Amino acid sequence: MSNDLKNTVRPAQTRFSFGATSAIITNLGIITGLDTLTHPKLSIIGALLVIALADNLSDSFGIHIYQESEHIAKKEVWLSTLTNFFTRLFVSSTFIILIIVLPIRLAAVCSVIWGLLILTVMTYTIAKQQKINPFSAIFVHLTIAFVVVVASNFIGGFVIARFQS
Repeated sequence: MSNDLKNTVRPAQTRFSFGATSAIITNLGIITGLDTLTHPKLSIIGALLVIALADNLSDSFGIHIYQESEHIAKKEVWLSTLTNFFTRLFVSSTFIILIIVLPIRLAAVCSVIWGLLILTVMTYTIAKQQKINPFSAIFVHLTIAFVVVVASNFIGGFVIARFQS
């Protein structure tokens, strides 16, 4: 692959991979942390919509400010900002759709499988392009996602047990 092509592919891949990874981990945390509430669908959909907008705007704006401080070209800054925003919005929407159309327990399981599948495919693709062992990279990334899911589930259960009237 020529250097010009590498320089074009890597920034584009970076823009998508940051937004997608952030959306996957955040959404899985919300889904597994809130799936035992009294009205889990309503709570989870509300939380996912807030995350899809507020956290997404926050991350996108953070990327924007960071890249401006690094003196990256204005066009690249805006492209990264918008790509991150729309990638996160799209990925979050796929989780919201699962929660809307499936019973809550099945939606939670399908969301975890879906999120881990996206993360696995992204990790595999990046690892192959970087010529590193994709299976060790996948193991590390899935381990991190697993820790988030387990911790979120534990925290959700603890909060409900502690504060439920």
